[in-house]
Amino acid sequence: MAERQKSIFVTGAGSGIGRATAQLFAERGWFVGLFDIDPRGLEETAALLPEGQRISMLLDVRDRDGWARAVETFGQATNRRMNVLFNNAGVGKGGWLEEMTPEDIDLVLDVNLKGVINGAIAALPLLRETPGARIVNTASVAGIVGAPKLAVYVASKFGVRGLTEALDAEYSRFGVRVTSLMPWFVDTAILDNTGAAGSNRKLRDQLKDSKTPIYPVRMAAERAWDAAHGKETHYRVGKEAERAWFFARFMPTLVQKQVRRNLRDD
Repeated sequence: MAERQKSIFVTGAGSGIGRATAQLFAERGWFVGLFDIDPRGLEETAALLPEGQRISMLLDVRDRDGWARAVETFGQATNRRMNVLFNNAGVGKGGWLEEMTPEDIDLVLDVNLKGVINGAIAALPLLRETPGARIVNTASVAGIVGAPKLAVYVASKFGVRGLTEALDAEYSRFGVRVTSLMPWFVDTAILDNTGAAGSNRKLRDQLKDSKTPIYPVRMAAERAWDAAHGKETHYRVGKEAERAWFFARFMPTLVQKQVRRNLRDD
């Protein structure tokens, strides 16, 4: 890594928003650490970035010891600097709460929320040593408005939103900012694996049937760039996310009524 080159540590880098964000930051001259639980996905992402401008390593964000090893490896490659931790790894599991398996419930909470907490703790020493460092946590529009059949996923993303706000205050003691990314539906593989148990219909199919917009993953990456540089705390992706943010903030009762009406129409 070049002496003055900035660096970003990306979880969930093997696909989707993580991959697109890694590419965008690399295009803009950053050194990128690629971390994911999927070895093939990691290889595919690494092949898209210039050699000498990235490292890659397997990481399960539920594993605290794994986090310690990953951060140490990253620090060795970056002269102990981490300008941005992109806490992006996530999973999507849906369905009626009473029909979800305990394993799926634990997976969603352990990856989407506890994995973010693990990263914020493990990366803090490097972040403290890097002037102007920050954490960008991937939340979701599901952290703005609760939706039926996504109760656990919503809980995890509301948790990320609250964690972000709390840590932005806490970590200001160290000169570290904490922000979040709140995408609307983005064209990633997560849309293909959130169908209810026992159903062949995926979330992508439901969105297409209802003519709900699905945004390109590059748009989310651009907003991740904004989240790594801007002054706000939360960064929405897509017009629908902005609308949800507005209505949830200023007209919450209307939002709740619309959610119930949609549920009756299903």
